[in-house]
Amino acid sequence: MAESIDESDNVELTDDDLENKSKGQLIKLAGQLRDRRNELNQMASERASKRDEFNAKTREKVDEAQEHREKRDELNEQVQEHKESRNELNAKANELFDEVDELKDDLELNEGKNVDELKEEIEDLEFKQQTEVLSSEDERELIEKIEEKREKLSDREEKLDQGGDLEEIKSEAQEVRAEASKHHQEVTELADKAQEHHNKMIEAYREADDIRDEADEWHDKFVEAQEAADRHHEDFVRVQKRLRELDKEEEAEREDARSEKREAAKEEAEEIYQKFKEGETLDTEDLMKLQKAGKL
Repeated sequence: MAESIDESDNVELTDDDLENKSKGQLIKLAGQLRDRRNELNQMASERASKRDEFNAKTREKVDEAQEHREKRDELNEQVQEHKESRNELNAKANELFDEVDELKDDLELNEGKNVDELKEEIEDLEFKQQTEVLSSEDERELIEKIEEKREKLSDREEKLDQGGDLEEIKSEAQEVRAEASKHHQEVTELADKAQEHHNKMIEAYREADDIRDEADEWHDKFVEAQEAADRHHEDFVRVQKRLRELDKEEEAEREDARSEKREAAKEEAEEIYQKFKEGETLDTEDLMKLQKAGKL
């Protein structure tokens, strides 16, 4: 940051200076005022350039922030679109799963064990029948259990067959739910990107504010130098005006002197002419004076 103007380098002008200083002193003072004015104008120009440089950097940062804002808003729009798609698909999946549950309730498939569990239990019982030595009563009970399980399996398989498109609906519901999950993943990823651009936007605006503060400081320094230069210029103009006044006064004095000299010469020529008329002998110098005065 530029330092403040050194006041000791400034040139001061008072009314007393204008009134009482000699012409030579005023000419010297005018030169000092002119030189300091030019120095301050150069200083003001340099500070204005620095100010403009920082203002340009500020605009760059603001433009950068605006780009991040636009990208953030664009991503947020995409987030909203994916949210809507996700919610619509989840709602559809819920409807399909509800339909599956209703079909299961109608077919009483929600009660008891499923087909795979029944098949596994039957296999275990048959393996036991084949591998273990059982009493007649135990074997009879085991056979009854196997038959009971087979009846339940047959009944459940029959109900599944009666259900028709139950598995198809269930599969569709799972596919719809999977598609909703994809949209949810997009929501998460896009929201993270939007947040990144938001953070960069905030940072760019913060940097723009910092740079703008520096530009404002340089502007204040520019104003300081320019005002000082303007004051020196005004004082320079005042001295120049006073010098012109002195020139006019000197010219008037010289003209008065010339007039007095001409009047004296005229009176002298008149005296010589009177001598000439009276018959006095005139020397060469007197004759020249008469000739100059137009008397000859």
